[in-house]
Amino acid sequence: MEIKDEIPIVLFDDQCYVCIKFATIVNFLAKGKITMVGHYSNFGIKIRNEILDESALEMFWFIDKKRASGGRAALFPLIKAIFSTKSRKTKFAQMNNICSDNCKSTKAVFVRSFTLITSSKKIDL
Repeated sequence: MEIKDEIPIVLFDDQCYVCIKFATIVNFLAKGKITMVGHYSNFGIKIRNEILDESALEMFWFIDKKRASGGRAALFPLIKAIFSTKSRKTKFAQMNNICSDNCKSTKAVFVRSFTLITSSKKIDL
C-alpha cells in the first residue's frame, strides 16, 4: 500500500481508548473521506518510518499532500479536510482496545487533551 495513494491520512494511537474514540468520531464526521491508520498497524509503522520522526508516537497526525501536521497543528487542517475533501471509499478497522482500565479514566482524558493542546509539529513533505 502506497502512502501517497491513501492521503489524506489521520495517524492515531490505536492502543489508547481515548484516541480510538477520537478517531471513531473523526471517521464518522469525515464520512470515509480520510484514511484512518493506527500508529501500531503495519501501515502506521511504514508511515512513521518513511515520513515522521522520533516524536511520532507523542500525538496524532494529519497527513496531506504537502505536510504532516501533528497535535495542535493538525486540528485546523483536519477540520478543513473533513469539509472539503472529495468523497472516496476508505476503510477504518475498528481497533480492539488493549489498554488497561486506567486508560479509560477521567485523568487519562485530561492528560490526552492536555497533550493535544501542548504538542504541535509540522513536517513538510
